[in-house]
Amino acid sequence: MKILVYITRLIVSITFLFSGFVKLVDPLGSTYKFQEYFGADVLNLEFLIPYALPFSILLILAEIMLGVMLLVGYLPKFTVWSLLGIIVVFLFLTWYSAYYNKVTDCGCFGDAVKLSSWGTFYKNIVLVGLIVILVIGVKYVKPLFSVGIVKWASFLSFFLFLYIIYHVLVHLPIIDFRPYAVGKSIPEGMEYVGDVEPPIHDFYLETMDGEDLTSKVLEGEHVLLVVAYNLDISDKEGFKNIKLVTDKAIAKGYTVYALSASLNEEFVEIKKTYNLNFDMLFGDETMLKTIIRANPGVITLNKGVVAEKRSWIDADAIILK
Repeated sequence: MKILVYITRLIVSITFLFSGFVKLVDPLGSTYKFQEYFGADVLNLEFLIPYALPFSILLILAEIMLGVMLLVGYLPKFTVWSLLGIIVVFLFLTWYSAYYNKVTDCGCFGDAVKLSSWGTFYKNIVLVGLIVILVIGVKYVKPLFSVGIVKWASFLSFFLFLYIIYHVLVHLPIIDFRPYAVGKSIPEGMEYVGDVEPPIHDFYLETMDGEDLTSKVLEGEHVLLVVAYNLDISDKEGFKNIKLVTDKAIAKGYTVYALSASLNEEFVEIKKTYNLNFDMLFGDETMLKTIIRANPGVITLNKGVVAEKRSWIDADAIILK
């Protein structure tokens, strides 16, 4: 039993650490997933949508901290029972998503690993079984070091994780697992390989008159895009920085567009307020959220290849060639 608990402890802790880490470096991804779950067509808890970010942060911290605490052996009884509680919640959500086909990707491993709804459900069943073993054999979950060391290791990990979340929310994810990461080719990401759906399947840009400019944007050698998926909730102060970098880009011969899922009238008002020198193209909101975790954010393309991405806070650091 002791050896079984040790092996199980290692598997569960690594799983929760990995799952927590891929969300830790991109908390907005989990936020968007919570918004999807809270939507009217899923759990019908729309009053919780404004609190999706706090929910996301709490879940990420709980998940990764339980992984740390299990690994080092801090508060074993509290840890294993908490793991059981959280995995039962995950099990219900993934069953609900799979059975009713509501959320096709639960985001359990962020954008790093994609699992089908039923695949995620079965994975959680296995985890429930493993955690039950830990609950039964909790007396064998011993601290790896002295109680003082594992306690401080847990506390320091918590504050480190808090800092990482703060950093990526202010700037951008430390690691970008999405198909729009720097160095990725958007046209290549749109290509079908056999019958497998490509990682990019919703990239489409058009003018307010319905003219398709997708090819023009992807074929341009020097293109700068200001992405603001929802202008109503964009950080308006960010457009001051956007104004500076876009003026420089236009002076250097860049093709510049704003991308948004909002109405053109909203952009016209912002354009007038901040004296912006470019027009807006319409794009799908989910697609824009996937491109960059900032609202607004800046991305540069060179013949469809992502050259650089910056939050509006760091927009002045964009390298213009």
